[in-house]
Amino acid sequence: MASFVQTIQNIFKIEELRTRILFTLGVLFIVRLGSHITLPGIDVAALAASNASSNQNTLFGLFDLFVGGAFSNAAIFALGIMPYITSSIIFQLAGVVIPEVQKMQKEGEEGRRKINQYTRMGTIAIAALQSWGMSIKLVNQQAGNGMPVVPVGHEFLFTISTVFILTAGTMFLMWLGEQLTERGIGNGISLIIFIGIIARFPASLWQEWNLVAAGTRSWVIELVVFALLFGIIALIILITQGARRIPVQYAKRQVGRKVYGGTTQYIPLRINTAGVMPIIFAQSLMFIPNTILSFFPQSQFIITIARLFSHDSYFYALIYGMMIVFFTYFYTAIIFNPKDIADNMKKQGGFIPGIRPGQHTVEYVDGILTRITLPGSIFLAIIAVLPTFMTNIFGLSMGFASFFGGTSLLIMVGVALDTLQQIESHLLMRHYDGFMKSGKIKGRAGMGGY
Repeated sequence: MASFVQTIQNIFKIEELRTRILFTLGVLFIVRLGSHITLPGIDVAALAASNASSNQNTLFGLFDLFVGGAFSNAAIFALGIMPYITSSIIFQLAGVVIPEVQKMQKEGEEGRRKINQYTRMGTIAIAALQSWGMSIKLVNQQAGNGMPVVPVGHEFLFTISTVFILTAGTMFLMWLGEQLTERGIGNGISLIIFIGIIARFPASLWQEWNLVAAGTRSWVIELVVFALLFGIIALIILITQGARRIPVQYAKRQVGRKVYGGTTQYIPLRINTAGVMPIIFAQSLMFIPNTILSFFPQSQFIITIARLFSHDSYFYALIYGMMIVFFTYFYTAIIFNPKDIADNMKKQGGFIPGIRPGQHTVEYVDGILTRITLPGSIFLAIIAVLPTFMTNIFGLSMGFASFFGGTSLLIMVGVALDTLQQIESHLLMRHYDGFMKSGKIKGRAGMGGY
């Protein structure tokens, strides 16, 4: 405990680190503030009554978890950062099939700048579409006594203002995320998602406490549930930090009077190289059907389709899990290129013992990466769909089940490890003891480019 307190003191002794942490906290405060500012033209009392009587075990309820309650509050940040992530996914997928995008990806800094510009333009389009769908949902939403959330006669002006305000809110969050990455601690987009998820945790705990206090659930079952929760967190950290080390031998070479090389180093191939990005990719795409379906709230056929994509549906769990496995391989292929590894080793005089340099090394590394990615992707899929089964089998509320497993827990653990690793790096650079005196907190691929 004393060493932990000493580490916290060391953090605030470093001016740059102290400034970055305070800037991060200030931006996150703005994000949470915007999640409680309701859109103009809404009857707040009718909205509260409607939310109290609605079923939260839906995909909209899960979306609300990611934006920290801003969706149910009909706040100016109701869409969160998800349109930006969806646009980024589209352009990363386009890089695989569209030659022009592939060319931009290979143009270095200039190409990345162009792709970022197109991604922002795509964000505006997606945010406008989603905000239009949300405005239609709010116009058709009523409280239990039949009181409309949007007063009658103001529907057109409300729709126009909502589209502009929600789109501007998403773009502002995107800008805040970029500022956080540049001037704060951790990845800005990741932290915005993280703070939205963690903000709902106290309410979920309070809901569980009320169930126990009312006698609906026994203390024994609740203790078992929390024991499983801590066990799953430990397992996630274990898989996240797990890696297969490939030995690399460097030949001795003499430059002048100095001899270089002759040492053995290791290439760590992580079981979960893609981090939490496959989860975010799949989750963002799973929001699209309900966004489209929200345009047809009166159609019985559309309502039936919407049930298939509800968060507690086994069909949703199956499609979601398959998408996660696909995106794990997809994103791993994007961020880790065995050919680049083999070329760098060859230039530096390195080789894997028993493996010829060049194409044989590429095939060897690619084979190992493919094999270890499979259990990692299946693990991600199982953890991601676990809340669906917990909701159906044990009757847990979706809010608490989302922390028991699923996307929210994976993101929280991943972002926390990434942020701690950055703080650790600042401390060790200035010769301070970090959170682990025996060595560094191991970094990870984490949120990739987000």
